[in-house]
Amino acid sequence: MPELAMLAAALTLAALPALAQPGEAKPGGERRADREAKGLMRYDTNKDGVVDRAEWNAGQEARFRQRDTDRDGKLSPEEFLGKLPAGAQAAVADDPRAKRRSAFFQRVDTDKDGFVSKAEFMAQADRNFARCDADKDGKISREECRAALGKPQTGPAPQRQQQ
Repeated sequence: MPELAMLAAALTLAALPALAQPGEAKPGGERRADREAKGLMRYDTNKDGVVDRAEWNAGQEARFRQRDTDRDGKLSPEEFLGKLPAGAQAAVADDPRAKRRSAFFQRVDTDKDGFVSKAEFMAQADRNFARCDADKDGKISREECRAALGKPQTGPAPQRQQQ
């Protein structure tokens, strides 16, 4: 059971941008199109409503290149997880989220060299896709991924009938 919880946490961290939901403008001003551009559907290059394996792989390779800011072909913990603000290291030492993120990095770094190679990154991306592809048809949708991750379905509020 702890492995399932860790897998869910790992997938959530890796796929947080992919879980953006459709909808109108939020109070913060973010519009549906903006969220979709950040979420899973940003990889749907042919706009058919699903992300197939080729679209996913191309998107993940682009994410790797984007994160590899020093262009050395591997991701440091800072590149993989994001840099912390100056002076924040001590503040997050006891933060459960920071501990989960660190543990996730260590799991993805399978050769334990302190970096995540492109092969390691893509292997995790493959596991994420497989986890979300619940019906194993080689395609994933936002709804399918959310269901596989145990996330509640969200969307427009149901219309109420007038009395």
